Amino acid sequence: MSILLGGLCGGVIGFAFIDLQCEGNCGLWTGLGALVGAVAGAVGLTVVAILALRSMEEWRRFDGRRQQR
Repeated sequence: MSILLGGLCGGVIGFAFIDLQCEGNCGLWTGLGALVGAVAGAVGLTVVAILALRSMEEWRRFDGRRQQR
């Protein structure tokens, strides 16, 4: 769910970024800005989610204790 929300926020940011810079008929460019922003936001949050899940799995594996050397 958070990945979808991140994609939505990225899409809104991408749309607004292009909409502020473009004058006239800019439907294609604002659509591409929204698409690129949505993909970037979703991919970024996917990476964060994967890293968080791997960290939690590693923490559970060692049961919160430090490894003895």
